[in-house]
Amino acid sequence: MNIRHLTLPLALALAGAAHAAGGDVGETAKQATNWTAIVLFVAFVAGTLWITKWAASKTRSASDFYTAGGGITGFQNGLAIAGDYMSAASFLGISASVMASGYDGLIYSIGFLVGWPILTFLLAERLRNLGKFTFADVAGYRFAQGPFRAFAASGTLVVVAFYLIAQMVGAGQLIKLLFGLDYWIAVVLVGALMMIYVLFGGMTATTWVQIIKACLLLAGVTFMALMIMAHYGFSLEKLFADGVRVKTEIATNGGAAPDLAAKLGLSIMGPGGFIKDPISAISFGMALMFGTLGLPHILMRFFTVPDAKQARKSVFWATTWIGYFYIVIFIIGFGAITMVLTNPELADTAKGVIKGGAGTANMAAVLVAKSVGGDVFYGFISAVAFATILAVVAGLTLSGASAVSHDLYATVFKHGKADSASELRVSRITTLALGIIAVLLGIVFEKQNIAFMVSLAFAVAASANFPVLLLSVLWKGCTTRGAVIGGFLGLISSVALTIVSPSVWEATLGYPKGSAWFPYTSPALFSMTIGFVGVWLFSVLDKSTQAAKERDAFAAQQVRSETGLGAAGASGH
Repeated sequence: MNIRHLTLPLALALAGAAHAAGGDVGETAKQATNWTAIVLFVAFVAGTLWITKWAASKTRSASDFYTAGGGITGFQNGLAIAGDYMSAASFLGISASVMASGYDGLIYSIGFLVGWPILTFLLAERLRNLGKFTFADVAGYRFAQGPFRAFAASGTLVVVAFYLIAQMVGAGQLIKLLFGLDYWIAVVLVGALMMIYVLFGGMTATTWVQIIKACLLLAGVTFMALMIMAHYGFSLEKLFADGVRVKTEIATNGGAAPDLAAKLGLSIMGPGGFIKDPISAISFGMALMFGTLGLPHILMRFFTVPDAKQARKSVFWATTWIGYFYIVIFIIGFGAITMVLTNPELADTAKGVIKGGAGTANMAAVLVAKSVGGDVFYGFISAVAFATILAVVAGLTLSGASAVSHDLYATVFKHGKADSASELRVSRITTLALGIIAVLLGIVFEKQNIAFMVSLAFAVAASANFPVLLLSVLWKGCTTRGAVIGGFLGLISSVALTIVSPSVWEATLGYPKGSAWFPYTSPALFSMTIGFVGVWLFSVLDKSTQAAKERDAFAAQQVRSETGLGAAGASGH
């Protein structure tokens, strides 16, 4: 598959292994069973199930289940956040993008980092000082709980649902490609393991699975990058020059004139291959940048640390590991050009495509692992890629379960009077329901291009959750009415504009090219603006007594968010 032809190529990069499921991956043939990968995968699963058993013995209250009792250190939480963020398609998808388009892969992968400084300086401390279990605890601190929690749960569940579908489809395709299992068996397997992790271990088990997976993935990509660099005498210049040479030869084999072939080969060292018009570029960039600040499963991680200082430390370590990971992935992508595309056993060297049918372009990094480390390392990386999906799916499920049990059941239906045991029971029932729904939708969407689901998750997070979170914490004038109406406007507009964009209307629903009502690939520029304007306008127009009380309560909220006075400690919320 040519990555340039994907409507939202890098939207896939936060989609578990969604990138492996884009386009017509559903048609990909099963590969021979990789026994090394299966043995390593079983070893990983056995280890994480033991962690879940250990975590279950420590999970006695809702606080333990949702936030690991607030006892995770900043360093541990930073690794866990990195584990959540470094999805399998950050590994598979971005490396495949670099293989296809070169420099563009680095630009867009680093684009994902841009949101972290904002999170560090504007929100990390406030999240920890104001929060309890979910981002709604922070954003709705001084608002009427009923309507606000209904909005927050809606936004969270939409983001989680689209992410989960992408993860399940990606997992099924990855296992089908690497382990030789039937697609539906792979999807059921992921769903069952995810439910076990979350049901019994809660946030403690999920955190440690993410930490272990992050360490394995970082170790794996470091080894691959070192082996690639060693091949070129640790000279980036030689690596890039060889990459340009290979791309030039591929263009020449495709019938390009020598001058054009040289130009096409050199094009991988410059930007401009993904998004052509400025509005799409800005809109897509905003979705990547601000979507990060509205992802419920990322925001939820800040409530697992004991205080605001550890929350800041979490973001510092997460940014460090994620930044390092994306730089290393760039080297692996170029290694795929020079080591995979030139290997006649792995690729059609004349055409410059990986053998094996549709979707196998996304196996570039795994095949680099085979080139530098043989079958054993190939099996290890395959197992780590699958473990990556499990960890991300567990985090997503936990955030969805908390939205239902804590935001809706405990706060809206029980008016804050639900006991810990009943809240925990509802959370576990929700986990089961989400797991079953995710498995069923994963099977239904097997042959569907799910790029739009991932982009929709980011657009929804940036358009609905982020404006409400930012303005409720930093603006005195924000009211319940403004937050709820503005948030729902952002939510509805982001979903609606994505459906009528070319990525869904034409690529997915099959309408003729050029017939999409909304011409741009990402709606974030428009729907996020609608969200912010909606929150501002309906807050300003709200002259009710309740609104006046909410504005007066801002001073107390500000003191707590800045100083932590009255914030919950590590021992209980």
